[in-house]
Amino acid sequence: MSISSGKKTWSVPVFVLVVLGLVAMALPFMVSSYRTFQLTLVMVYAIALLGLNILTGYNGQISLGHGAFYAMGAYCTAILMDKLGVPYWATVPAAGVVCFVAGFLFGLPALRLEGLYLALATFALGVAMPQLLKYKALEGWTGGVQGIVILKPEAPAFFPAIGLPLNADQWLYFFTLALAALMFVLGWNLLRGRVGRALVAIRDQHIAAEAMGVNNALYKSAAFGVSAMYTGVAGALGAIAVQFVAPDSFSVFLSIMLLVGIVIGGLASISGALYGALFIQFVPNIADELSKAAPWAIFGIVMLAFVYLMPTGVAGAVRLLLARTGKKGENPAASSTEEAL
Repeated sequence: MSISSGKKTWSVPVFVLVVLGLVAMALPFMVSSYRTFQLTLVMVYAIALLGLNILTGYNGQISLGHGAFYAMGAYCTAILMDKLGVPYWATVPAAGVVCFVAGFLFGLPALRLEGLYLALATFALGVAMPQLLKYKALEGWTGGVQGIVILKPEAPAFFPAIGLPLNADQWLYFFTLALAALMFVLGWNLLRGRVGRALVAIRDQHIAAEAMGVNNALYKSAAFGVSAMYTGVAGALGAIAVQFVAPDSFSVFLSIMLLVGIVIGGLASISGALYGALFIQFVPNIADELSKAAPWAIFGIVMLAFVYLMPTGVAGAVRLLLARTGKKGENPAASSTEEAL
């Protein structure tokens, strides 16, 4: 019974992942270039939301300024590509390293802050970042208020040679998809191991965690660094996709939207990052189509409906639905045997 149960438990997620992977690879050939661009941004936001969820959902540190790290990653890529001629693919890990260091260093003084005080400190970072990018002494690198325009990369010549011509939007979609899959696998392995358990222990009861030998200061700073790294990678990919960076594109509103995304998607949930990314990418556009006069009012109503109907986020609602479906379809005797085993 336990063996068959184990096979059943693992076969369904693997099958679902395979189907989702096949659908994801087929989508850019089935939709327009604009929809492909939107789906690319969904994956970009999903990476950023996963990073923020590591910090807030799993470690309990509230950040209202993660748009600043997104801006750091975006400007790192734009400067390297525009000023130094670095290949686009090499700028992504560079942006991740820069943001990891910045996040880790910011996390050190933030150790003295908790709750709303930490949220205010990160909020100040998000508010200050656009002004720093406009600073005259940095205009030679950041472009000031005019920003930086970069070129969208073309698909490698390898694909037309094998009979698979890809336009720039399709290639960038697949490039982002590959990196998103890598970041999600890394995040899953990180959170399911010792580090993930330590982060959750600090979130739930930091005094008990420290008494058990968990280095609270190190793990909280590392959580800030890893979270910033994810967000910086997302910012780098977002800059390549949009082909433009400017200070006003990274206002504190971006940070608020990222926070909205992890709440709607589901806190402490890896899949919730994808649900939240779909929400913040498409719901504002749908609201704008429904009402040109008050799109954000509609967005607010939809957000309230999600919070009211799904208090644990979309991921929590999906888990609850699957649990109820599984209970209805299982044999009670088999269920009791599996619980005993």
